[in-house]
Amino acid sequence: MRVDLFDFDLPADRIALRPVRPRDAARMLLVEGERISDGQVLDLPSILRPGDVLVFNDTRVIPAQLEGRRGDASIGATLHKREGLREWWAFVRNAKRVRDGDLIEFGGGVRASAVRRDEAGAILLAFHGEEPVEVLLERAGRMPLPPYIASKREADATDREDYQTIFAREKGAVAAPTAALHFTDRLLDMLDERGVRRETLTLHVGAGTFLPVKADDTADHKMHSEWGRIDQATAERLNRARAEGGRLIAVGTTSLRLLESAATDDGCVKPFEGDTAIFITPGYRFRAVDGLMTNFHLPKSTLFMLVSALMGLDVMKSAYEHAIAEKYRFYSYGDASLLLPA
Repeated sequence: MRVDLFDFDLPADRIALRPVRPRDAARMLLVEGERISDGQVLDLPSILRPGDVLVFNDTRVIPAQLEGRRGDASIGATLHKREGLREWWAFVRNAKRVRDGDLIEFGGGVRASAVRRDEAGAILLAFHGEEPVEVLLERAGRMPLPPYIASKREADATDREDYQTIFAREKGAVAAPTAALHFTDRLLDMLDERGVRRETLTLHVGAGTFLPVKADDTADHKMHSEWGRIDQATAERLNRARAEGGRLIAVGTTSLRLLESAATDDGCVKPFEGDTAIFITPGYRFRAVDGLMTNFHLPKSTLFMLVSALMGLDVMKSAYEHAIAEKYRFYSYGDASLLLPA
């Protein structure tokens, strides 16, 4: 499909630079089939049914943005995917000043050598020393806010908490699974009382999620890969819940992509551990999920393509037009949508 079919105009003032407080006070656009209505995240327990399962991503964002120097050159690096115990792929600012084998000093005693480049221009960095890389990042790194926020303000101390979900446990993401940012202990208690279940999986979100689609046709776009895991016990509980009539509602596109990567043609979720580069566009047949809670996405992005595949492109264009007219807050720190296909 032509990529420009997924374009729309978004006023700059619709981009949220901070989350609402409390987190569960965000608005939520409900799209059921072709019907669009306005609500709040706190309406979720009254919309979902007893026996439904919300599937969350328990990845934890690491401070993966580094500033350093190679000689007299200023170098910026955003880690996006672990390659080995001490090696990470990174998108590098001023990459032309970095050659294979060069040493980059990031401050605080944190040093890395450039190993090689991939075909997309990312650089594999090998960190020196014996301390875990996560420890080094806590010392020298910053929270990797999305480009549409970082271009308007610096990351600060509040982002260290604001940009983590209540489920964040497994370190390794460089972007938050933002749909889950809306959940609080209060909301989880309400969902428990309603009889809505919850499960967690792990998908370490990479910075590639923010890369623009440069191709003119979706068939020519190469999707970034991310590492994920669903264990045997979780897969069994998900399949049992669905067999009993419960719906699997992915909280975030990351949860959805991993569930679909792990599903067989007949919709059975299998244990999964490894990389996924699944690219979901209209025409895709969903196998594992019955709905999606997600934030609002960028024009011409792979994530807007995904929600259009789930609900239909015309429906999602209408939903986004409604959200823009009603002044919903967009992107990572913005409001939510609940998408339930007919």
